[in-house]
Amino acid sequence: MTAEGSEAGPQEGQAAGGGPSLFERGRELGGVRPLRIALLTYKGNPFCGGQGVYVRHLSRELVRLGHRVEVIGAQPYPVLDEGEDLEGLSLTELPSLDLYRQPDPFRTPGREEYRDWIDTLEVATMWTGGFPEPLTFSLRARRHLRARRGDFDIVHDNQTLGYGLLGDVGAPLVTTIHHPITVDRQLELDAAQNWQRRASVRRWYAFTRMQKRVARRLPSVLTVSGSSRQEIVDHLGVSQNRVHVVHIGADTGLFSPDPSVPQVPGRIVTTSSADVPLKGLVYLIEALAKVRTEHPGAHLVVVGKRPQEGPVAQAMERYGLEGAVEFVKGISDAELVDLVRSAEVACVPSLYEGFSLPAAEAMATGTPLVATTGGAIPEVAGPDGETCLAVPPGDAGALAAGLSRLLGDPELRVRLGAAGRERVLRHFTWARAAEGTVARYREAVAGSTAGTGARARLRPSGGTPATAPVSAAPADHEAVAAEEIVVPDPESRATC
Repeated sequence: MTAEGSEAGPQEGQAAGGGPSLFERGRELGGVRPLRIALLTYKGNPFCGGQGVYVRHLSRELVRLGHRVEVIGAQPYPVLDEGEDLEGLSLTELPSLDLYRQPDPFRTPGREEYRDWIDTLEVATMWTGGFPEPLTFSLRARRHLRARRGDFDIVHDNQTLGYGLLGDVGAPLVTTIHHPITVDRQLELDAAQNWQRRASVRRWYAFTRMQKRVARRLPSVLTVSGSSRQEIVDHLGVSQNRVHVVHIGADTGLFSPDPSVPQVPGRIVTTSSADVPLKGLVYLIEALAKVRTEHPGAHLVVVGKRPQEGPVAQAMERYGLEGAVEFVKGISDAELVDLVRSAEVACVPSLYEGFSLPAAEAMATGTPLVATTGGAIPEVAGPDGETCLAVPPGDAGALAAGLSRLLGDPELRVRLGAAGRERVLRHFTWARAAEGTVARYREAVAGSTAGTGARARLRPSGGTPATAPVSAAPADHEAVAAEEIVVPDPESRATC
């Protein structure tokens, strides 16, 4: 552990009772003051994707290091862990109009639901085919944080990248960018089959123009892999010296081997959003058809929503795989872990990943992995033949060969499974992620203090700053040009 971790954080398995709480012990640290952290997330439900998982696990481990964390989020609201050792963790709901909620996504709110001009902006953006949530959440968050000036030592934004977070938010700002959404945009454009679909994709992803502009003006950016760091530099134009890698990880206590869970012969498991091209599920469906010529009992369980139409549904029908592919959704953490444990092989077929939590979690259970080399996946999965079998992204034949090899070789499965778990334990845990994140918080706080002193020395006698801060934000609603807030595609997705 880091010095801070060893001083403030509990050792694994330490009892919660019988003495001062973790937060109280954190308050007693000599020379290392615990931090008051505002953790922002505009979409935080851990069952809706990686951002929610990040907030849930990082917030827990930050509190276990002795800090106070207030998660500030919009719908779907974050789900946070609870326990006697987590008294320093809290949730503040910062509601949007929740325009994409089920069962009525893309709804029109009633007149009584409107509270202010931000609500009007949110609805107007949706009506023009846009995705307003990053912008409107950032504006609400800035208003909320300014009203609570002095409550926080650091503000940590989880990839909102909205105009509202430029300028003064009441405390130094650190931002996590998991990977540039421009990568997703390009992959969906490449997969679009006609001009109407391409136009729809461009509308959906128009908010990336705002995110580029905001990212370039951020003082400190965290990301989850070296691959994502380079993508942020190349795609968003952020200076390389302002982007810092802090690897995230798996919950290795939950995702762990359990010999009492029987393996199901031929079972392959994957986690995927069915018709998001980035996830590469259509290539795995094609690979499964090839695998079943050698292993007739091979079948796939997908953790995700079953598609009713689109490329994946068409591929399943084309290859006659209706009975060989099962989709499961809404399962508990324990059910998910047992599902992964029950598989002979786990697979990550993605064309690109900024980190790949599914890879780390599968490896943590000791389940052998076949994964592509898209994006940061090799950083997580490790060398081909040592901790996984690695294949090129978008290559159904290579996927089939890797899956067939593992299904037919029990000794290789055992060796790769054990090596994969050991790799995760060494490099990819949430405790390590929290320690690395706190180090960046302290740098940001120290830099802000130094910057305040420098600006004070430049201040003329009248008290007006000699120069405006570089990161000054535009005035609230005047700053938001219509072209910057256009972004959802009702034909392709209803966000959860």
